[in-house]
Amino acid sequence: MNKLTLLLSIVIFALIACKNTTTSSNDAKPEGDGVHFGEVIDTVGMISYENLLAQMAQSDSLDVKVFGKVSGVCQTKGCWMNIISDIDTSNTEMFVEFKDYGFFMPKDLAGKEVVMKGKAFREETSVEDLRHFAEDEGLTPEEIAKITEPKTELKFLASGVAIR
Repeated sequence: MNKLTLLLSIVIFALIACKNTTTSSNDAKPEGDGVHFGEVIDTVGMISYENLLAQMAQSDSLDVKVFGKVSGVCQTKGCWMNIISDIDTSNTEMFVEFKDYGFFMPKDLAGKEVVMKGKAFREETSVEDLRHFAEDEGLTPEEIAKITEPKTELKFLASGVAIR
């Protein structure tokens, strides 16, 4: 299997898995102990989301521990979340996914602060993916139809998340 076929297979699997709304009793709860999800991390060496934004102005990607406020979570399975700043007025949102699709977040996490360990980077998100995420977020068909252009976004691939 060539690399492109493998990459496409992974993307298709992730989209199908996220859209699957049928859950068993085992799938109903996010994995973790209610505070830690994925790799258990501590807060030593963490930086604020505002600090990360400043550092990303000078870098394409960073391996970092960062804390920030959750503005939204995938309401289908908890398979992604968005982080915002209470201080930064640019309203720059960071889209967070979880390494190897290995854990999910509680759906009621919006408004809470989390610490994450992983990699921050910029990437273009396709119209198809933006519409899929908007659907997961519960936007109306009219709002989803307004998404017509790809978007370069700040993203984060988290290996671990801890709720503060």
